[in-house]
Amino acid sequence: MKMKNSMLTLLAMSFISAPLATLQAQEEQFIPALVYRTGPYASGGTGIFGGLEDYMALLNLRDGGINGVTLTWEECETGYNSDRGVECYERLKGQGPTGATMIHPFSTGITYRLIERATADKIPIISMGYGRTDASDGRVFPYVFPMITNYWSQNTAKIKFIGSQEGGMENLKGLKIANLYHDSSYGKETGPILNKQAEIYGFEVRHFPVPHPGLDQKATWLEIGRRYKPDWVILRGWGVMNPTALKEAHRVGFPANKIVGVWWSGAEEDVIPAGKAAVGYIAAGFHASGKDFPVVQDILEYVHGTGKGNISAQRVGTIYHLRGVIAGILTAESIRTAQAKFGNKSLTGEEVRWGIENLDITAERIKEIGAEGLMSPIKVTCFDHEGGGAVNFQQWDGERWVVISDWIEPDQSLVRPMVEASAAKYAAEKGLTLRSGESMGSDCS
Repeated sequence: MKMKNSMLTLLAMSFISAPLATLQAQEEQFIPALVYRTGPYASGGTGIFGGLEDYMALLNLRDGGINGVTLTWEECETGYNSDRGVECYERLKGQGPTGATMIHPFSTGITYRLIERATADKIPIISMGYGRTDASDGRVFPYVFPMITNYWSQNTAKIKFIGSQEGGMENLKGLKIANLYHDSSYGKETGPILNKQAEIYGFEVRHFPVPHPGLDQKATWLEIGRRYKPDWVILRGWGVMNPTALKEAHRVGFPANKIVGVWWSGAEEDVIPAGKAAVGYIAAGFHASGKDFPVVQDILEYVHGTGKGNISAQRVGTIYHLRGVIAGILTAESIRTAQAKFGNKSLTGEEVRWGIENLDITAERIKEIGAEGLMSPIKVTCFDHEGGGAVNFQQWDGERWVVISDWIEPDQSLVRPMVEASAAKYAAEKGLTLRSGESMGSDCS
């Protein structure tokens, strides 16, 4: 178990802390960890939070923190349950000298539940590649950041990919696409964009909900494979739902290479349990996998090499682990950006929010971090809390993920107007006034 300083030992034993012995003499930046290491979604939770904590531990062990400010964190187990997520947030938001720096819910349901609370508390939420899509409009959602690529953007890239496999977007007309989704706020998030794309391109889409946790799919796959007979299936699963879907598809004879998953359905833990049924399956992604990155080698040397790893060493460099590492990079670079304005000290959530909203991780900075080839550049503004990420597609060959596409840019001409319309509706319902910032790249007051 990780070492604790004198202040953190006062916390309940149900939490896990992660500072260094030198912490007492330094400023600290506290980051709550709303983990889910148990339950049907534990494969994702252990990987993602393991990667996030590994990266923060790396900065502490190798660099002494960020400009002398040590990163600390506490775990609180949510089980991926929204009510427990709110409880964990309330228990942890005031910890540390300046309170919570930011929140990484890694749950769309928890993200939705925390939006108004965190905004009132002035604590930013980073919902990296998930969460409420219209929060991309920072004029309405000043404390929520669905960074890299939101769900609607990713879905436009998915349809572009399917179009490329069919020989052109014009060939989407007349196709049938089944949308198999986790029956939760996460799973339902892309319904509006899929319906709109079906209208534009002339394909038919039918939505098939799967109840939590996703183990009961036999009847659904009989309906999909034997009756509906779609040309493609979009898999919007999570946790145990993913390998179950691939096995059931195989059972009814639906080909894995005609199933395209969201990136939360595209990790090793999603395919290995399905065995041969997963071979050929395709999933979206926003980063690479593997250990051949300097940042990963440093994690192995400084963190796992000293017995301070936060995940089994065998999982270092896997999809979920590296997703957590990227979340750590976004966290650290946001703090570093805020320090440039407010000083190298313990920052408030409000100050770090400024850092996130002015984040500009260039290709040169990615190389300095040791993540060249792992992630793409990202630039956040008041107007654009998404940051403009691209999507690629990978295919499982039975042993590893193989990238099979170039980076595909989302269709912002379709997504952004829908984001603004949805955000404006939310603002009207809540009686909110839009912050200034009328165009991409503009600043907000």
